[in-house]
Amino acid sequence: MTRINHVFAEIAVGETAAITRVVTPEDLYVFAHVTGNLNPINLPGSGHDVEARDAHPAPSMWLGSLFSAVLGNVLPGPGTLYDMQTLHFHGRAYVGDMLDISVTVTGKRPPNTILLATRICRGGETIVEGTAEVTAPAERREVEDTPLPGLTIARHRHVERLLQACHPLPPMRTAVVAPTEETALLGALAGARARLIEPILVGDAARIAAVAASCGASLQGCEIEDASGDDAAAARAVEMVTQGRAAALMKGHLHTDTLLKHVVKSQGGLRTGRRISHVFVMDAPSLAEPLLVTDAAINIAPTLDEKVDIVQNAIDLALALGIAVPKVGILSAVETVNPRMQSTLDAAALSKMSERGQISGGIVDGPLAMDNAISLMAARTKGLTSKVAGRADILVAPNLEAGNILAKELTFAAQAEGAGLVLGARVPILLTSRSDGEIARLFSCAVAALYVHWQATGRSAARPVALAAAAE
Repeated sequence: MTRINHVFAEIAVGETAAITRVVTPEDLYVFAHVTGNLNPINLPGSGHDVEARDAHPAPSMWLGSLFSAVLGNVLPGPGTLYDMQTLHFHGRAYVGDMLDISVTVTGKRPPNTILLATRICRGGETIVEGTAEVTAPAERREVEDTPLPGLTIARHRHVERLLQACHPLPPMRTAVVAPTEETALLGALAGARARLIEPILVGDAARIAAVAASCGASLQGCEIEDASGDDAAAARAVEMVTQGRAAALMKGHLHTDTLLKHVVKSQGGLRTGRRISHVFVMDAPSLAEPLLVTDAAINIAPTLDEKVDIVQNAIDLALALGIAVPKVGILSAVETVNPRMQSTLDAAALSKMSERGQISGGIVDGPLAMDNAISLMAARTKGLTSKVAGRADILVAPNLEAGNILAKELTFAAQAEGAGLVLGARVPILLTSRSDGEIARLFSCAVAALYVHWQATGRSAARPVALAAAAE
C-alpha cells in the first residue's frame, strides 16, 4: 500500500482523519511487554477480579498511543513528529470493543506546527479526548508500507478457556499414584489449590511427607493412603476407583507400565472393552484452535482394530472439550492410498468405517500429510476437497514414534502447552511428564475434569470452540 503525506501548506483547519481498531488480548500483552507495566487489572488471564463485565480494561496509555497511528499514517502522515499530547480519559475500553480514533486540525502555527483535537469513541461515546501538536513533514513523500517482522504472542487461550470452564465443577476426587518426588507431589497440590482435583495421595506415607517437607509444601487437608512400594500404590489406587472413592487416576513417580498393569488386569481392573490410548491436547499460540494428538505414549505400532479405539477415544475427549463435530485427520507421509504403505491403507479403512457409523461422533478422513491436515492453503494447493483437510481437530499418528515426535515438536518448537490423558479405561488417567510445568499439569487436571463431567452427563461444560473463537 502506498501512503502520501501532507505538508504544512496543504493542511486546512477543519480537516479530519480517522481509523478504527478492535481491542484484542494480544494488544494488552504486547503493551505489557514493551512498557514493563504488569498491572494485573490490564492482563487477561491474570486472575485479577474485575467486577464490570468480568473484563480487563485496556491500559489508558495504550489508548493514548493510538493517535500516533492516525498522525503518522494518515494526517499529516509519514514524516510527522510528535511535539505534545494532552489526554483526558472519560471511560475504559475492553477486549472486543471497536474504537473510532480521530484527529481534527484546529490550527496552524508557522513554520510547520499543526494543532489537532484528538478523540477516541466507542459506539458513539467519547472515552478519550485531548489535543496534539505535531511538526508536519517538510517534504511531500509517497511511502510504500514495509512489512514488519512477524510477531507471535505465546498466549494459551484454550488453556485459559478450559480452566475457566471447570470453575462451576466440583473438584474431582483423584487418586495420585506414588507422589514420592517433588514435581509429582507439587503438581497434585497445584491442582488442589486450583480446586480442579481433590487429591488422595497413594503411596509410602513417610516418603510423601519427607518430599513435602523438603520442598516446603503443606499436606494439610490431603488424604493419604499408605502403600508400600509403587506396585502396591498402583493396585490400591485402582481398587479405590472400583470402590467409587476416586473418579480419576494421576500418575506420580512410577513407571507407566506399573500403573497400567493394574488398570488393564482382568480381575479388579478398569477395563471397558475398549483399547486404552493416550491423547495430548495441545494449545499452540500459532494455531486458532486446540489440536489433539494421538497416540503418542501407549500404543507402539497399533493395528487397524486398535486404531478404531484410538480414534473413538480422541473423538470422545474432543466432544468433552466443546468441539461439536470433531474432525479427525489420519496422518501418513502422503495423502493418497498406497498399497505399499500400511498407514495409508489403515487411514482409508478408518475413513470408510466412520462413514458407515463404526466410528461415531466425528468426521474422519485420511490419509492426510501433516501439512494438508492443518493448513487450508496446503490442502487447496494439492486439490483436496474434504471437510477435514486443513481443518483437523484431531491428528492420529501412524505409530507411537511419529505421535511422540509430533507432540514434542509442538511443545518445544511451537511453544504449545499440552495436557496428557489416557482414555479407554473406566476413568481417565492423567499422564504427565517430569518436564511438565505447573500450567501443563493444571491443564491436564482441567481436561480430565471436563471429560469426567462429559462421561456423567453427556454434555460438555466447556464453551463451544466455535463460539469462543467468535468471541475473540
